[in-house]
This record gives sequence, structure tokens and C-alpha cells, in this order.
Amino acid sequence: MASLFPRIYDMAMKPLEITRFKRVRTELIRNAKGNVLEIGSGTGINFPYYQQANHVAAIEPNPQMSRLAVSRGRKASVPITLYEAKAESLPFPDNSFDTVIATLVFCTIPDPILALKEIQRVSKPGSAILFFEHVKMKQPGLAKTQDLLNPFWEKVCDGCQLNRNTLSTITNSGIFIESVESLYAGLFLSIHSTNQK
Repeated sequence: MASLFPRIYDMAMKPLEITRFKRVRTELIRNAKGNVLEIGSGTGINFPYYQQANHVAAIEPNPQMSRLAVSRGRKASVPITLYEAKAESLPFPDNSFDTVIATLVFCTIPDPILALKEIQRVSKPGSAILFFEHVKMKQPGLAKTQDLLNPFWEKVCDGCQLNRNTLSTITNSGIFIESVESLYAGLFLSIHSTNQK
């Protein structure tokens, strides 16, 4: 299933991407300035939205996803370098980045706490850390449904965890959350935060 997922990802996400997600990505990524790190770049869906970055270092652990991202990287308005790497072990020196972007990726990172520590390490003090993630919903009935669906969802969607409380994980990491926008009844969150190390 993991080999099929990268090939169908863009097609499966297209109905969301051409509507609300396009607005969210546009608004989030226009805040990405300077030297930018993108966590889990997947098929490069964010690449066309970068306008103000000097350079984007995009990490992705799945080589199939990275191969699909190459053409989007070449067409981007800013220079993008792809790295096959995991968020829990970033191949960059301390204080390297002005902005970090993570969109729909913390659901699949095996150790999100370690990944957040690494993000704090490689980003500069005061740098912007921007997330767009799906999370466990607050409504008890919907949260229970997410719990029930998660074992099947994880197998079909290449390890994606449907019921992670990513906002709480970010808050507990020490990253300072400046604002949170809720979409689709709280299933998705757009999070603007700052590295205050």
C-alpha cells in the first residue's frame, strides 16, 4: 500500500486542494521568508506558493514522494533543494532557518516530539514556525469516530494517524503559538507560531 499511496496522493487531495486548502496554503506560505525549511514536502504541493523565500530546503523521507516533487521544484519561483531525510534527524546546523513550514505531515511523523525539538534546534531564535495539520476533533462523537477509523486509515494512508492531538504536542514542546485558525469544524488547524528558544 505504501508504494501506491504516493501515486494517488495528489489525485485524492485535489477536491480539497482546489478549494479551501489553496487559500490556506497561500496565506500560510506567503509568510515564509528568508532561508526556509519545509518538513515533509511530499509531492511538492507547496512549492508553487513560495514567493518571498530566498531558498527552500525541503525534506521528505519517502523517495517516491520526492521523485514526484522534482518537476514542481524546477518550476518554483524560488530555489528549492530536496533532501531525503527524516524530521527527527535533520541534516542541518543549529540556527539555520528563518522560517519552518509543515503542512499535513505531523500525522505521519513517528516521533513528533523529537521532530519538534529538531525544528527548534535548526531554526533561529524568533523564527516563524507555520503548521497546517489535521487533528483529533474536540467533539466527543467525532473524536471517537476518528479513533475507530484510525487503524484502517493508517494502513491505507501510509502511516497517517487520524487522531493525533498535534496542537497540544506543539504547545508542550515550548514553541510559542501566536494564532490558530480552525477549519472544517476543527478537523484542520492553521497554526502560526514562533521559536522562542
